Amino acid sequence: MSFRRVVRQSKFRHVFGQAAKADQAYEDIRVSKVTWDSAFCAVNPKFLAIIVEAGGGGAFIVLPLAKTGRVDKNYPLVTGHTGPVLDIDWCPHNDNVIASASDDTTVMVWQIPDYTPVRNITEPVITLEGHSKRVGILSWHPTARNVLLSAGGDNVIIVWNVGTGEVLLSLDDIHPDVIHSVCWNSNGSLLATTCKDKTLRIIDPRKSQVVAERARPHEGARPLRAVFTADGKLLSTGFSRMSERQLALWDPNNFEEPVALQEMDTSNGVLLPFYDPDSSIVYLCGKGDSSIRYFEITEEPPFVHYLNTFSSKEPQRGMGFMPKRGLDVSKCEIARFYKLHERKCEPIVMTVPRKSDLFQDDLYPDTPGPEPALEADEWLSGQDADPVLISLKEGYVPPKHRELRVTKRNILDVRPPASPRRSQSAITLTPSPASCSLPWSRLSSTCQQQHTLETLLEEIKALRERVQAQEERITALENMLCEVVDGTD
Repeated sequence: MSFRRVVRQSKFRHVFGQAAKADQAYEDIRVSKVTWDSAFCAVNPKFLAIIVEAGGGGAFIVLPLAKTGRVDKNYPLVTGHTGPVLDIDWCPHNDNVIASASDDTTVMVWQIPDYTPVRNITEPVITLEGHSKRVGILSWHPTARNVLLSAGGDNVIIVWNVGTGEVLLSLDDIHPDVIHSVCWNSNGSLLATTCKDKTLRIIDPRKSQVVAERARPHEGARPLRAVFTADGKLLSTGFSRMSERQLALWDPNNFEEPVALQEMDTSNGVLLPFYDPDSSIVYLCGKGDSSIRYFEITEEPPFVHYLNTFSSKEPQRGMGFMPKRGLDVSKCEIARFYKLHERKCEPIVMTVPRKSDLFQDDLYPDTPGPEPALEADEWLSGQDADPVLISLKEGYVPPKHRELRVTKRNILDVRPPASPRRSQSAITLTPSPASCSLPWSRLSSTCQQQHTLETLLEEIKALRERVQAQEERITALENMLCEVVDGTD
């Protein structure tokens, strides 16, 4: 007599969540109160960035991960937007570069130093202007260097080359209403978008065409969210007609019926899906909820398996999700969240219980690293490449500070050269007949003015050389400071 296996075998069945101790939290942070359904938090292996309340414009704070505890109320912010900041996203290929989108219709890209700045950072590396209404969604390309996507209230998606400040692509006639979410697939060849018109679309951005679409994947009126899975399927979150929150798995080759559908509770909070392709686990965090649900996606029915729920007392205002290379592999940590409260940020660690202290190969397959697989021009020309993977066996060490270089193409370079013009000195040294008839006193004063002008130009040149030398000295000192900080860590 054979007994059928009742309990499903999975190494993630016993994943449990645990909030960090009080001294590991980030206290006294005035989290933004803007009504916008974004995460309000972005994190990478070096920094934690949080959108905060700021008078006279928008701002966010960037903290080194090690700077836990109470944050000084005068801690420098990243300020520059004239309206509230709605979304922030770290560059996956440079841990010191972050992009911010704002109600003021602009996107700004910032270079964050490894040391703590003395005053507010007010000058972005580049400002991207192309939207006519507020910009609420940002997403970096997963494999191509310096490629950034932005979506705004003008129903337009723009793909930028941050290295030159140019618009690579503009998708302005696909969405008839406000865009709720945008997500790249694993190699950046396709986009999944959800819109206020209740349609889930898969778009080829380089051809500016919709590959597949599904009207009303969820019957409810509340906003949808969608993310790609590792094998090219789609996970969507939405609401039923009775306002029950749902999680659905879709096969883009057959959009008629969902592969799997999970119904949860009744609540107004939009579920933000965070998908981990290495473990194929999706974590659902609702704004205003005090819990994180997580499900495992598998190849066999019923395809979506409920694992567990992490619950706490305080509701969350937003959530940050650490990339895999920022986790502590020695503690079998498979995910780490940064939960925003009203006045603090609290890390939440998801762990697989294991007795061995050795590196767990089955929990940590090779994961996307910080090196891009393509340049922006290569991707635009039609090339695709999977992410460059790294092993976490020896632990991940963030690379040293790398500067984002922006090379703007001069619009004058493409114009025909203007007709040759005599220089100011040539005009002065070649007197016209009219000037020859001038009185001697006036000619003398003209010569004095010319001498004064040359003196001023020489002085300006000398000052510029001195300033350049001081800037080089400051850069050298900052690099020494970074080495000292790295040494003490």
